[in-house]
Amino acid sequence: MELDNYLQFATELAYRAGRITLGYFNAGIRPEYKPDDTPVTAADRAAEEFIRGEIEKKYPTHAILGEEFGASAAPSVTHRWIIDPIDGTKSFMRGVPLYGVLIGLEIEGVVRVGAAYYPGTDEMLAAADGLGCWWNSRRAHVSEESSFERACACFTTCHNFEKYGRKDSWERIQKAFYQVRGWSDAYGYLLAATGRVEAMLDPVMNVWDCGPFPVIFREAGGYFGSWDGREGHLHNEGLACNAGLKDRLLDLVAGK
Repeated sequence: MELDNYLQFATELAYRAGRITLGYFNAGIRPEYKPDDTPVTAADRAAEEFIRGEIEKKYPTHAILGEEFGASAAPSVTHRWIIDPIDGTKSFMRGVPLYGVLIGLEIEGVVRVGAAYYPGTDEMLAAADGLGCWWNSRRAHVSEESSFERACACFTTCHNFEKYGRKDSWERIQKAFYQVRGWSDAYGYLLAATGRVEAMLDPVMNVWDCGPFPVIFREAGGYFGSWDGREGHLHNEGLACNAGLKDRLLDLVAGK
């Protein structure tokens, strides 16, 4: 019952925060740029402030980590909420609807509950350990494709593969997969978890960029973790795929 309650709370919170972002979407919003040259908007801040406020009211002993306002100390170190109010701000600020509100609940170091809401397409993806993965109230599952020859891989930006030492892996991926599609951010993980593509890859990833995805992919029958096969959200990179391609894809990126 505890995980079920957390899942309901996370899902509602992601939805309500997503509706806040729509008030700013395609409204001529101008970004600011952080020291790492990533953009932030008033929508990012408003959504995260709302999410943090609701968590603090509901679960005052829980810790919080968010992209825009950092970490908050709390009496409990066993429960931590991980927030990205807008994953895909570069898409958001250009009026591209492929962005998401990401909320994950880490319990004793493992993400056990996750919700990802995509306001621009009105898609909710949510999961909790043992409770399944749900896509707009339908059961979500990764695809059953087991051949690169008919598989599709998504990515966010091709520049990062070379920048973060994955140029050779990226070249092998492009040659092996039937299709490779970009402009993905969090939306690529939605596509992979719902069986519409087979893989999504990011050679660099902050913890808030992937808070809900470990449990979402476990419950959808797939894999989310590092490029060398370690499941989870703490590896500074992300690779998600279905079960049928996992071993071959990990070998492919490793050059085996």
